Amino acid sequence: MSKFERSWQLFKTSVLVMQRDMRLLLFPIITATATVVVALLFLLPVAFQRTGYSVLSARHWQAVGSSIGAVNLPGDTRARTAEDPAGFSRSRSVQTHGLKPLAAGYFAAMYFVSMFCATFFNVAFYCEILKALKGEPVSIAGGIQFACSKWKAILMWTLFAGLVGYIIQKLEQRFGFVGQLVMRIIGTAWSIACIFVIPIIITEEQTSNPLAVLKKSALTLRQTWGESLIGYLGVTFGGLLVGLVSVLWLGGGIAIALSLHLYLLIPLVVLVWLACILAWSYLLSVASQIFRCALFLYAAQGALPDPYTPEMMALAWKVK
Repeated sequence: MSKFERSWQLFKTSVLVMQRDMRLLLFPIITATATVVVALLFLLPVAFQRTGYSVLSARHWQAVGSSIGAVNLPGDTRARTAEDPAGFSRSRSVQTHGLKPLAAGYFAAMYFVSMFCATFFNVAFYCEILKALKGEPVSIAGGIQFACSKWKAILMWTLFAGLVGYIIQKLEQRFGFVGQLVMRIIGTAWSIACIFVIPIIITEEQTSNPLAVLKKSALTLRQTWGESLIGYLGVTFGGLLVGLVSVLWLGGGIAIALSLHLYLLIPLVVLVWLACILAWSYLLSVASQIFRCALFLYAAQGALPDPYTPEMMALAWKVK
């Protein structure tokens, strides 16, 4: 528990870094907005394509679904149903589910563009976090400009990570229970190895090779493998405690409203709780990313960013 207490102290220190320049809070909003815009640019043409029906009718959306997925294959095919498990009855057509090749390519493009957009703005965000940790001024425009200079490394990493994620997902779907468990373990190991990819893309000037970036991220983590994960998870651990306390507060508020027969107060209590949880989750996400950058500086460079202290970082990381 002492390690988790130190990690909670690290979380509060990360919040202090955030308070020094509140513009850090804007980057996740920009990232989410850009990702939504990219998704809409791809989805709206599909959703509102010409089908000959009103967009408010069910037939329009059935036609949209048929254009990208379900395909009717005519023919004298025997089909197995719940009523006819042996498949003795003849059916006029068989419906197969899955994306058509053109639709699959279209949505794959949407996936990679969205991933590139998210990685691009994360590079901009982490760049400004590293500046804030060094006491330099934070600039949204400066972060975006820096990310533009790293477009090649971002593109190469997006293609590589997207391909690996796709392969892991497909293998997980193909294998049985044991195979799925193995693939999930591999997926978890992949996620852990990628923890420092974004800071390395920012700090490495010579290479845009995604394999080299992944290798350096994994080696940085390997230097401090044992204690490091406990320190890193301490941020989410503190968030879990706050979440549990908030659930108790929610239950208490509802119980009080019921005991006083103030039933109209229940929706207000729930709305206030939801607003607080969303605000806390957002704050926790930003603080976690600040914490990750601080850990990277300490692990990779041995530099202790202000306002962190050696005592606070001693049990979180061991620098070799």
